[in-house]
Amino acid sequence: MNFLHLTEDDAGVSHFSDGEIELRAAEFAPPAPPMPISEPEPCARLIHLILPAGWGGKKHPSPCRQIAYMLSGRAEIVAGDGERREIGPGDIWRMEDVTGSGHTTSVLGDDNVHMAIVQLD
Repeated sequence: MNFLHLTEDDAGVSHFSDGEIELRAAEFAPPAPPMPISEPEPCARLIHLILPAGWGGKKHPSPCRQIAYMLSGRAEIVAGDGERREIGPGDIWRMEDVTGSGHTTSVLGDDNVHMAIVQLD
């Protein structure tokens, strides 16, 4: 399972990379058959949010290490190094740029962006 990874370097500039969540066949809910599943990761909070159509934020770091699951709508994220990425429904975005200059996020198109965000320990 792929995800967009946003980290920062020692100078506080954020950068994108592509990551992969490793899955292995395991029992999750017996007696259901085994399925591909990741290792568990400790979490602190689950937040649901909507970015309204036309919304665009100022450059900011992520408030904490977190993972966004895009439910609907499309957004553009610009890393501190200027690289732009577009995300949409079904995409996973892991944010770990928590101390530097950060990134910007803008809603694309006429639809609201709906996200579920899992904040990590």
